[in-house]
Amino acid sequence: MTENTASTRPPLNRVVVLIPTYNERENLPLIVRRVREVTPDLDILVLEDNSPDGTGEVADALAAADPKVQVMHRPGKQGLGAAYLAGFAWALEHGYDAVVEMDADGSHRPEHLPAMLEAAKDADAVIGSRWVAGGETVNWPPMRQVISRGGSLYTRLMLGIDVQDCTAGYRVYRAETLRALDLESVESAGYCFQVDLTRRCIERGLKVVEVPISFVEREIGDSKMSGDIVREAMIKVGQWGVEKRAGQVKSLFTRERPWHSLR
Repeated sequence: MTENTASTRPPLNRVVVLIPTYNERENLPLIVRRVREVTPDLDILVLEDNSPDGTGEVADALAAADPKVQVMHRPGKQGLGAAYLAGFAWALEHGYDAVVEMDADGSHRPEHLPAMLEAAKDADAVIGSRWVAGGETVNWPPMRQVISRGGSLYTRLMLGIDVQDCTAGYRVYRAETLRALDLESVESAGYCFQVDLTRRCIERGLKVVEVPISFVEREIGDSKMSGDIVREAMIKVGQWGVEKRAGQVKSLFTRERPWHSLR
């Protein structure tokens, strides 16, 4: 797929914010209120993974009080990637022009949404980036910064892509971008899901833009980050990198030689 130009990209008239939740009873009303205040025209779909703390009931109450809020109840916790894939499918089925990925814990500030949507007018995907000029993290432990920065550096080196914040989870995707990414073949469950979609965009020649954001450490609840998530990302990125390099080497040997060299 060739890169679009600004003149051929359709307007983003209908946009939905996807908010995955698992045990976010206290955070969810706060983030929904902020999204509605900053971007009142956007719809919200809560992707609720059967939280034992009652987040589902809170989400249903928010939806009952606001027609711009809807809830998808899922059978259980199946990973961030699975939740977003379900949300993508729902958004495409319902005719949205773009989707926004946003955490429920407040780390992704809704106040950055207008700038990200503005950038999406001339892009296929927009990443809210901590590691470009103007981006920052607030109240983050040093080890989390090392893991995040190191993960993005590792990804850039292994996959050869020029994106500074490869693991960022605050994003805008156009509907036509999602249709181009062969989502049926995505198997990533944890945070490497974000890397997977980033590399798919780059491989297809799509325009990915990074917009600086302030990423704020959650104040309520526990982080979903774990050692298993980090290991999954490292292993999968390594596999993708090896596959890419193998494909490049293979192409060198299978490339058709000019006729005058066949002697």
